[in-house]
Amino acid sequence: MILVIIRAFLLYLLIILALRLMGKRQIGELQPSELVITILISNIASLPIEDVHIPMSAGVFPILSLVFFEVAISIITLRYKRIRRLVSGSPMILIRDGELDQKQMRRLRFSVDDLMAALREKNVFNLEDVNYAIVETTGKVNVLLKHSAQTVTAQMVHLTGEEETPAVVVISDGVVVTSALSAYRFDRKWLDRILRKEGWDATDIFLMTADKQGQYHIIPRDNCKQKKAAPVSGSCEEKER
Repeated sequence: MILVIIRAFLLYLLIILALRLMGKRQIGELQPSELVITILISNIASLPIEDVHIPMSAGVFPILSLVFFEVAISIITLRYKRIRRLVSGSPMILIRDGELDQKQMRRLRFSVDDLMAALREKNVFNLEDVNYAIVETTGKVNVLLKHSAQTVTAQMVHLTGEEETPAVVVISDGVVVTSALSAYRFDRKWLDRILRKEGWDATDIFLMTADKQGQYHIIPRDNCKQKKAAPVSGSCEEKER
């Protein structure tokens, strides 16, 4: 039993490494070749775990070979468009200029129910609102709405404003994330000044986020003994050097 556990752990680490080398994709976004490699790797890895008489090399070498093959194919497809089309296919247009292409649907074996379900996933419930619908090589359907059905944007009404930046976590469970501070060119003095202003210590904070403009949000720990136990927000744009 211990041998099986050790084998499973080693193969687990190997598969994690293999998937990292293949790139970051979710299961629903895998290209056909990537999906095949993933299935083969899982089947090969199960053999040395199920039968301890099978040497580990019988699982390790095929897995590494498949990963090397997939990386090589990826490099080749990046360089040669024809090979990329052969391996991964090409996007298909189901709706063009508001007209449904029934021939393309039959070619893709896409039923009406499949189409309507894909549209509903994009929060589109009326087919007449769709200007273009494209089936990607991963099988996902992307939709471009007609102008009359699109949500109003700042560009449409000619509004101007500053670009927002995402907030980063600067304190996580009482630990200061120095890399997050330096990413937005804040320093520890800036953080300490805010904590003194709000009456907290870093160890009292469960979560603190801040954006590039100096807007911050603090959530204290549940077991904090101080009186101020509610989340607080504020702004401190000045950065001390």
